[in-house]
Amino acid sequence: MSKNTSEININIDLDENKVPEKLQWSAPDGGVENEEAKAIFLNVWDSEKRESLRIDLWTKDMPLDDMKVFFHQTLSAMADTFERATNDEKMSATMRDFCDYFAEKLELKKE
Repeated sequence: MSKNTSEININIDLDENKVPEKLQWSAPDGGVENEEAKAIFLNVWDSEKRESLRIDLWTKDMPLDDMKVFFHQTLSAMADTFERATNDEKMSATMRDFCDYFAEKLELKKE
């Protein structure tokens, strides 16, 4: 029986203070090779400790307005993922309501 594996790589160029200046990621199976990113949020579940571990990185030239949109889109995607993972439509809808509130307070959506 063969073992299938897949890799996702993240390369980070740091300045002298170890602040990210450039982020690149690759996912060859997905057709992504050395694509530039301005921010990356990575969460990993440690099942032994039953806790989430995370890496939050953004470049020092990431615009604040883009960061707000990035957060909104990340929260919205989490609501979708939560629904697919748990089939809990009620809580997913509640999460989406918060995303709408978040966008409204940050004035991300134009009426």
